[in-house]
Formats: sequence, structure tokens, C-alpha cells
Amino acid sequence: MLSRVADSLYWMSRYMERTDGILRMLKMNYAFSQDDSSDFTWKPVLKTFSFLEDEEIAQLGNNSREVLHYMVIEKENPNSVVNMVTKARENARSVQDHITKEVWQCFNEYYHIVRDEKLEKMVKYDDPISVLDILIRQGMLYYGTAEITMARGEGLCFMNIGKYLERAIQSADILEVKFSDLGYKLDKTIDTTDWKYFLLSISGYELYLKNYRSGFEARNIIDQVIFNPNFPRSVEYSVSRAQRYFDRLKNERNLENFNKISLIIGRLRSSVQYSNMEMIIEEGIDNYLKRIHQDLYTIGNLLNKHYFAYS
Repeated sequence: MLSRVADSLYWMSRYMERTDGILRMLKMNYAFSQDDSSDFTWKPVLKTFSFLEDEEIAQLGNNSREVLHYMVIEKENPNSVVNMVTKARENARSVQDHITKEVWQCFNEYYHIVRDEKLEKMVKYDDPISVLDILIRQGMLYYGTAEITMARGEGLCFMNIGKYLERAIQSADILEVKFSDLGYKLDKTIDTTDWKYFLLSISGYELYLKNYRSGFEARNIIDQVIFNPNFPRSVEYSVSRAQRYFDRLKNERNLENFNKISLIIGRLRSSVQYSNMEMIIEEGIDNYLKRIHQDLYTIGNLLNKHYFAYS
């Protein structure tokens, strides 16, 4: 497969995964903002998914409509939903011969929805939950269509590597922002409503209630988001899936570069798989998350260098 094609499929998938994460966070945080909680703030969402400085975040404040406008349809925001979907579609358009007709139709439909002038009016005046649900469902349509129509070849491997690498980065970012606000203290008291909406925003609430009977505790949150192999958005799950699809790219022509990246992915997976809360506490939550970040970005940079021919 040409490096240009692999690059487009990889980033097409990363943009779609980022869009899905942004929309889910926006939906649950908007619901939280309507819950009359004095602890609510949009700051974690904006710090995780935007490039705004603290002063700019403070200017937006807790004006939910303004935040939604900025994160969904603001064209000047490079990480807005409209820009993410546009970038994903542009990548898909450049590799139409390598994706199915059904997947291309999903991108087209999504693109026309986010570019429709009606969306701006809906974000401004309609129920935001309903608007976000429409966009989330469109993303789910893409995921399902890609899963059941794409050939099980190199193209799907690069798509899934991009998806799971982006998901792991998001999970680590969300924890980093959350615990930095707590001063990285596991015993700091926090409103259980805050934890509830945090878990809902990453689709982990029901699984948490099944696995942890002691209530909402910071230790359990970290355990689920980092270590739980059955949680689709955990770092462990995401890295293991990225490794699975990367292993399928092994061939004799690129063995040296494959081994370089495989080593980093394997090291990261082992670091997560064979760690526990005691080890994290000893190292420090901030240092542990920074190390995960560093390895994830190293994997991305090596893919750029050795598979996508970036200079």
C-alpha cells in the first residue's frame, strides 16, 4: 500500500474517533451543566479538546451555548466537529478506491449535515442534547458501516491503528486533566455527581456500577480507564487492539521499521498490563500519565516517519 494512502486512512480514522469523543463529552457535560451543580465547569472539556489558553477558556466561562458553538461549528477552531468531519472526508475522498462505497456515503452524509446552515440555528436555539445525538448517531453509522463493509486488509489495519491510538490518547488526556484539577490526589473529596457524568461522557458508567460496589472512588476510576481490558475506552484495551492490527502489517520488506514500532507498542502495553494502583501511586499519577503520553506520541511519530514518509 502506498504511504500516501495509508496516511489518509490512518488520519481519516483518527479524526472520526476524535469527533466521537468530543461529541460524547459535550453531551454529558451539557447535561451536567443543567443539574444545578456548583462544581460544574467547561474547563476540562476545553483543555482536553481545544488549543485555547486559560485566559481564553475563562472568557467563554460556563456559557454552554457559546462552548457548544465553539466546539461544534466554529470554523476558526481547528478541533471543532465541523473541521474534524471535513478533514476526515477530505482524507476519505483522496482514497476512495480503498474504501467501500457505503463508507464514502457515510462521510458525505455527515459532511453535509455539519455544513448545513440549519445546524448553527439548532445549536443556538434547539435542545443541545438532541442536536448532539444526531451527530453522534451519524458517527456510529460510519463505525458500523466500516466494520461490516471494509475488506480485512492493510487499509482496515491502518484505520484501526489510527482509531485505537487516538482513543488511548484521549483516555490519557481526560485523566490528566481530571486529576490535575485534583492536584493528583486520590483521596480528595469530589461530588459523586461529577464522577457520574465523567463516566457517562466516556460510556463507562454502567460497567463501573457492575464492577465497583464501593461507590465512586478515584482509585476505581483510574483502574477502569487505564487497566480494565473489558472497557472499550481503556488505555489497556486500546493499546492491545492497536498492537493487534499493527502486527498484521509485518512483512519482510519493512521488517526493521516494523520492529522499531512494535517494540514501543509492546513496551507500552506491558507497562499498562503489568502495572497496578500501588505502582502508579509510587511513581506518581502525573508521571505515569506523562510516560503513557510520551509512548503514544512516539508511536504516532514513528508511524509518520516509517510508514507515511513524513520528513
